[in-house]
Amino acid sequence: SLCQHTTHNPNIATMVFTRSIFVGSLVIVSSAVAFQPTLIYQPRRISSHLQSSSEVEEFIATKFPSASNLLAKNNEAMKTISKSELGFTVFAPNEEAFKALGDKKREQLKDVRNDEVTEKVAAYHVIAEPVTEEQLYNSGGVITVGGEVPCERSRSGGLFGVGGKEDGGVELNGAKVLSSKQFNDNGKLCIVHEMNGLISPSILWRYADQLRIPGSK
Repeated sequence: SLCQHTTHNPNIATMVFTRSIFVGSLVIVSSAVAFQPTLIYQPRRISSHLQSSSEVEEFIATKFPSASNLLAKNNEAMKTISKSELGFTVFAPNEEAFKALGDKKREQLKDVRNDEVTEKVAAYHVIAEPVTEEQLYNSGGVITVGGEVPCERSRSGGLFGVGGKEDGGVELNGAKVLSSKQFNDNGKLCIVHEMNGLISPSILWRYADQLRIPGSK
């Protein structure tokens, strides 16, 4: 669908026509603008010195142990991304993000009764192709192994999310990308994004402590 909206940031075009299209794992919001934007987004804190998938796994296990344990709950998802010819993307919630979940949800993720829910949560944190922070910033969402996750440009200031200004960052389902690290694995690009929260749909928690998710196989 084609829509028109007017921005309130004096550094970007005043009138933007947008159209959402799917390209691979990205939900792209294409724009035809009345004036050339002067605000150029620059990805933050990206490095790319590690050289193998084993080092990627070691990096995640060392810096994001709780995220590593979560991803280990879904072997099929990890096999899917490891077989990708282009590379992969991992959204790794940091330790503070898991602490913010509270004791109950952390225990639910460990409970064997919730393995199906935990596997689904983990699946939402991986993509079977590399997606940079800049691509996330310019997209309307991504298709993860678990399903679609919306992307929005983060805003600072304002009151209750109203009146704030874009701060150059990007959020996925309300969780913000804090930093990104790139890895070269024999020609494949692997990217790990540090997140300040889980990006899986919150509705999944409704099915915790049940035998199975309704409608699942």
